[in-house]
Amino acid sequence: METAIDKYIREHSTAQGEALEWIEKQTNLHTNYPQMLSGAVQGRLLTMLVELTGARDILEIGTFTGYSAVCLAYGLHGQGQVHTLEINDELEELTREGWRRAGVEDLITLYIGDALETLKSLPGPFDLVYIDANKREYCQYYDLIFDKLRPGALILVDDVFLGGKVLGPDPAVDKQTQGLLAFNDKIAKDPRVEVAILPIRDGLSVIRKKD
Repeated sequence: METAIDKYIREHSTAQGEALEWIEKQTNLHTNYPQMLSGAVQGRLLTMLVELTGARDILEIGTFTGYSAVCLAYGLHGQGQVHTLEINDELEELTREGWRRAGVEDLITLYIGDALETLKSLPGPFDLVYIDANKREYCQYYDLIFDKLRPGALILVDDVFLGGKVLGPDPAVDKQTQGLLAFNDKIAKDPRVEVAILPIRDGLSVIRKKD
């Protein structure tokens, strides 16, 4: 549920536009977990980070209905490519229609299959990576992509709070929480990167690979 402060933030941030509104509506109509959508505020931040960093080679792990891929592609302004990975092919038609409506279909390449396998075959290098997929595999994603990142590249990781479950009291009963706790600890201790966690939606970790 949207809190009062979330509503205030959304109403005072740049609107998402017709194509993203269409994707959001279709996601609510045709999926069981529409809350997985990045949303307008985080989506705008994704676009701005691509613009600010000048990223041209982007990797996304977890496409869902394609909302965040559009936001990333908007930041390219026609120059570059978003490579996005999704294990579920049932939403592909909806996803591609959203990209067409947004006018970014030529800027996005979709890979259907197990991300852990697909990542092994993607050469990179990447300027920016956005991770919003199986929380149990976050550490594995990180290890697979790290050597494919350019110096100074950003890794953006969604849902690092997992609804507050990372605070306890007993994460051992929840493998998703275990995965996120391990990931957050791993990043905090990795001397190769610097990290700041933003309290946007369910926590967005912004990680920079040091030069």
